[in-house]
Amino acid sequence: MAKSELILVLEQIERDKGIPKSDILQMIESAVVSSLRKYVGKNAVIEAAIDPETAQFQARVVKKVVEAIVDSEVEMTLEEAQKLKPDAQIGDEIRLPVPAADFARIAAQTAKQLLTQKVRESERDKLYDEFKPKEGQLASGTVHRFIERTLVVDLGKVEGVIPMREQIRRERYNIGMNVRCVILRVDRASQAPQILLSRAAPLFLERLLEIEVPEIKDKTISIISIVRDPGFRAKVLVKSNDPQVDPVGACVGLRGSRIRSLMNELAGEKIDLIAYHEDPLKLISNSLSPAIVSQIKITDAEAKKAVAFVPESQFAIAIGKEGQNLDLASRLIGWGIEIKSQIEKKSGDGAEALSIEGLSSKTMDLLVRAGLSDVHKISQQSVESLTQVEGITEKMAAKIITKAKASLEKGS
Repeated sequence: MAKSELILVLEQIERDKGIPKSDILQMIESAVVSSLRKYVGKNAVIEAAIDPETAQFQARVVKKVVEAIVDSEVEMTLEEAQKLKPDAQIGDEIRLPVPAADFARIAAQTAKQLLTQKVRESERDKLYDEFKPKEGQLASGTVHRFIERTLVVDLGKVEGVIPMREQIRRERYNIGMNVRCVILRVDRASQAPQILLSRAAPLFLERLLEIEVPEIKDKTISIISIVRDPGFRAKVLVKSNDPQVDPVGACVGLRGSRIRSLMNELAGEKIDLIAYHEDPLKLISNSLSPAIVSQIKITDAEAKKAVAFVPESQFAIAIGKEGQNLDLASRLIGWGIEIKSQIEKKSGDGAEALSIEGLSSKTMDLLVRAGLSDVHKISQQSVESLTQVEGITEKMAAKIITKAKASLEKGS
């Protein structure tokens, strides 16, 4: 028997959209039963079936044979039953066929509506199933339109949104502009999945670091925490799982290549890479980078509160513009930090307070003015921290650290 046009269409949809033909037929059968009940009674027992090969409809009203009728929608007398089935007995069920003309049109209309609905639901669910596992991953798209200050980004198969709170404030976006972001959350919705995107979340910077720094991806370096003032400053606490690998140096890259790439992606956002340390004193001192800290005093270990003493020349750097550096440092390591300045002790032209063989008096004067008059402390500085001292370049910083270490070895 040849397949009907409806069955051929359903099979094509099954192949293209992944919607089982049996599911559609079952839904049509249920809809036909619901529609027929309007005509034969709300209590009626109705059976409907569609041949999966020919799409032929059959519908029957089922009634029970009784001596006295209480509900004519579900019951019939023995006399009525025996006219249809001579050997009918009390208690039998009689199935009365419903003429095809009464329900074929209903079935056809229902099939069309259900197909449209089912296709939409299927496509929506497929998109949700595709994007839900991508939460936390990077995505790229183009700015499609604006809803007030929310960006609607075309991701190809679906759109995502970057609300104002998830944007980098100093960036300006235009329609057609390419944007990279992280997928924060995917929720079900009536039309299509709702996809929340972000360029301001710490997770976005974390994913960018994983791409830019192979040592993070292969777990040689771990990211402990990230805090951001999007577009202005970020602090990243990193820990090396290999004693041979410097976590800060690996993230900075050769001549700062890796960190510059990240800053360019983030509209020039400054990124402080902080080396994790088990010693809270060292950890607090590191967190306040780029400021150079003289001393840390823990005032309440249980409540995680401490005071950081810095040279007068470093006080503004430690606090940061509008308290930004101090706020980010506190959030990064979970300590409440108070900053206090110390009066710097200077003698003569300043360089007399410091003596490192191989360094010019001008260089030593710059170090003293920055509150660095202790050779041991200078030897423990990173190149990045020393370049924060005005007048000291990366090359000079590397030389200073090398000479300071040599001076200590010579004196020991």
